[in-house]
Amino acid sequence: MNSLKANLPPMGTLGPALALVLACTFFSFQHENFLTLKNFSLILQQVMVVGTIAIGQTLIILTAGIDLSCGMVMALGAIVMSKLAADYQLSAPVAILCGIAATTLFGLINGLLVTRLKLPPFIVTLGTLNIAFAITQLYSRAQTVTQIPDGMTVLAETFEFGGSRVAYGIVLMLSLYLATWIWLRDTAQGRHVYAVGNSPEAARLAGISTDKVLVGVYVLAGVFYGIASTLAVARTGAGDPNAGQTENLDAITAVVLGGTSLFGGRGIILGTLMGALIVGVFRNGLTLMGVSSVYQILVTGVLVILAVATDQMSRKGAR
Repeated sequence: MNSLKANLPPMGTLGPALALVLACTFFSFQHENFLTLKNFSLILQQVMVVGTIAIGQTLIILTAGIDLSCGMVMALGAIVMSKLAADYQLSAPVAILCGIAATTLFGLINGLLVTRLKLPPFIVTLGTLNIAFAITQLYSRAQTVTQIPDGMTVLAETFEFGGSRVAYGIVLMLSLYLATWIWLRDTAQGRHVYAVGNSPEAARLAGISTDKVLVGVYVLAGVFYGIASTLAVARTGAGDPNAGQTENLDAITAVVLGGTSLFGGRGIILGTLMGALIVGVFRNGLTLMGVSSVYQILVTGVLVILAVATDQMSRKGAR
């Protein structure tokens, strides 16, 4: 019996998959249009921005950190690339790279403040959240940037798949999850992320440069936020300075629901994808049922509490 239990995947891995299946089953009985490829394509389009942000958030939480600035940094990246393309007529690829560079710079700043000044990630990213918000509002003059070139909306274009239309941005998001999963599982650098999250002191004694790992994680997270900026601009066709104000909490919700421990060192990136889909499925299903958005937020909050409680119980059981 003990050997069977030892060979089973941890609850943090099984939980998100089971929750997603149960949610899909429930809503399939509530509305006839829920279990259609068209609807699932819509759900993926709705979560692809937050889902991409959540990749970076997962890497940071795996090191026992947290990034409250991710949503506003994403919005800043979207404004930078939109204004450079609309006001200065830069080509779409160059403008996008500049936007990603801006978000990556914020990731570097976060990482250096955490490692060099030894400040708590919560405080550091709370500060950079406000800085990113102020810069976004000042640079855009609180105005939405429109008239962007067609090249910046390519990822919102769709192709035919199984009788439904699928956006290229969805393919990009899923590819990023797959690549990150392979990197975390099969490379030394990926295993170092887990090691630092489990015990920074033990990782240091094992010869791992914990500061380099942490800075690298925050920089890589900044890159993912920049890619999310590109997806946001493609999906809306504009740079919105008021975007990103709830994406940080949505991303953290996806990570927690996906089974990644807030205490670091445990979790899988594909669980985060399932966590993002759980939120998307609930919001989509409740919308189809005509339930008010207030109750959708309520349900999301309950799910987060249940996920954290499950994590706590699994940690106590492992002791």
